[in-house]
Amino acid sequence: MKINKEIKTLVLTLISLLGAVTVLQAQESDVAIENKVKALLEQMTLEEKIVQMTQDAPVNERLGIPRMTYSECLHGLWLDGATNYPQAIALGSTWEPSLIKEMTTIIAKEARAANLTHCYSPNLDIIAGDPRYGRVEESYGEDPYLVSRMGVAFIQGLQGMGEEQFDENHIMATAKHYVGYPENRRGINGGFSDMSERRLREIYLPPFEAAVKEAQVASVMPGHQDFNGVPCHMNTWLIQDILRGELGFKGFLISDNNDILRLHTMHHIAKNKTEAAVLGLKTGVDMDLVIGKSPDFTSYSAEVLLDTLQKDPELVKYVDANVTRILTAKYKLGLFETMDKTYAEAPVTTPESEEMALKVAQKAMVLLKNENQLLPLDKKKIKSIAVIGPNAKETIRGGKVTQLGGYSGMPPYYTSVYEGIVAKVGEKVKVNYAQGCELTSVSKDGFDEAIAAAEASDVVVLAIGGSTRTCAEGGDRSELDLFGVQNELVEAIHKTGKPIVAVLVNGRPLTINYVAENIPAILETWYLGMRAGEAIADALFGDVNPGGKLTVSFPRSVGQLPVTYLLRPDFVGSGKGLYRFSDKSPLFPFGYGLSYTSFEYGKPALETASISADGSTKVSVAVTNTGQYTGDEIVQMYVRDDYASVGRYNMMLKGFERISLKPGETKTVSFKIDRKDLALYNQAMEKVVEPGTFTIKVGASSREEDLQNITLTVK
Repeated sequence: MKINKEIKTLVLTLISLLGAVTVLQAQESDVAIENKVKALLEQMTLEEKIVQMTQDAPVNERLGIPRMTYSECLHGLWLDGATNYPQAIALGSTWEPSLIKEMTTIIAKEARAANLTHCYSPNLDIIAGDPRYGRVEESYGEDPYLVSRMGVAFIQGLQGMGEEQFDENHIMATAKHYVGYPENRRGINGGFSDMSERRLREIYLPPFEAAVKEAQVASVMPGHQDFNGVPCHMNTWLIQDILRGELGFKGFLISDNNDILRLHTMHHIAKNKTEAAVLGLKTGVDMDLVIGKSPDFTSYSAEVLLDTLQKDPELVKYVDANVTRILTAKYKLGLFETMDKTYAEAPVTTPESEEMALKVAQKAMVLLKNENQLLPLDKKKIKSIAVIGPNAKETIRGGKVTQLGGYSGMPPYYTSVYEGIVAKVGEKVKVNYAQGCELTSVSKDGFDEAIAAAEASDVVVLAIGGSTRTCAEGGDRSELDLFGVQNELVEAIHKTGKPIVAVLVNGRPLTINYVAENIPAILETWYLGMRAGEAIADALFGDVNPGGKLTVSFPRSVGQLPVTYLLRPDFVGSGKGLYRFSDKSPLFPFGYGLSYTSFEYGKPALETASISADGSTKVSVAVTNTGQYTGDEIVQMYVRDDYASVGRYNMMLKGFERISLKPGETKTVSFKIDRKDLALYNQAMEKVVEPGTFTIKVGASSREEDLQNITLTVK
């Protein structure tokens, strides 16, 4: 026994020494890069430094400074020929961070193969209950914890961690849009954000904090908007005090498109382009992004800055600081060693990436309704099927597929709902297709054909929703009903009496009250990427059991907005706090999603029911598949601070896990609860854990009827 203890001690000592050596090597590498950057900076002219502060700066042949090339990779590279994955809102609906990390690891390899090393993703914006905003589709959802987990996974896969970070198979990510970008009162892209510091810290800042501290994100992009009257691109409190100071961000900042200039043209703070450039420099915005590189919009250029810098040498220190961070990034990426390497002229998809696109799509779909178990469809019992709707087939417009979502190139191929169903049923089932109506048209000329197709079929698949023509950046809306005459088409097909499955292909929650009330089965698919039709057909016919859940709440009307589960206590129970003539609850709530099987939750149990403010415990719950199909369930944990010194939310998501269960199988899911889950910002805006009781809620969604409660005491 003594020998074993000695061996154990020796092993632990060796592990400790190896860890120390690794840390020392990393420190030496950082020091080496710092020295190289310093030496290079001393050789650069002022004009050469200014050039480095522009995105995609050309190679400096004199000094051998490489180019750092960029792309968007929100759901695959924004390049024609690249693999296209489900849009971000669909990625969030998987509730599976490890899957997202696996996906972005593949995206990074594809980027390197195309000589791309800097990506303007992920989007860490919180969609705080206003789906009028056209960029809902680019977010993972309305909850800061969920967005944090997805964002960290995205960045870690793209950049790598440890020794793999920024190696030949990884690239740099950009967390955007810092910070509170969707927080405006009209659902408008780029609108001003006027909020309390408490809301900033509780809702919008956590994903960026996680991106910096956990994922070590290399780059951050500020938002177009102002924050409490101060544009983000000149907001030293947000950038210097919080981002670089409190959070410890060491990477570089890149502006959003044209936003240094917008300090003059949009915000009307800088009187001219030069003043705008100086404000950006002083704030620490390192790189000026101008898509297309038009001189009219470029602020960091010799034409704009050189005279001013020469007249006021004190400003050069800001240029040096910016360029230092940019050159450091280029060294970390290994670009100085690979600048002469030959790369593929165009991105090339692989069987691995295409299978990943299908896998993610299969896990992203959310079953919203399944009355009388209409789904899954049985091919043996169906002789004919009608595929109807403006989103059943995709029309290529301008060389783009509009059902992929924003920031998409043209993938090698795209499978529509119609094509997926035809391939799935083969020749044994007749497929009757009719468009019914155009997505953005008010014409009902196609209704008769659609009705005839429905009447000639055993079942109808009705593909409706939206596309990048109705929802995208700049595609904000004042109402959320189905666009055009889609709702009338649904009504017409419903009157045939045929069983109908509504397949939603869309980028934002919609006010689909008629559909929710009258159509027996509803499958939310969002934008599922290049293999969308295959994934949808897999779900319709039961080869895949939909297991995704909503990460955004569906409103009943725009008058209900903002609609989100993140609510504070109100007058409910006193006759107030209600809409006089309509339902206050969401049409479909956050965390909601059905399955072809059923799940039963046991009673949650705490490992320890009482802990100290710095202590921890675990809550566990057993989940059993009580149905006939293998299926995935997403177990969710919410925390409510029962009584606190400041107002708190009714509950906040603090844990989730996606599990797969066979019929009759039981699994126990456990969540750790500690300081990070219980802390609040007190009246002095200090983050503390206050003594008292906390209600821990565990279950299938944010609806109270789907949750079970247990009390934790903090001493």
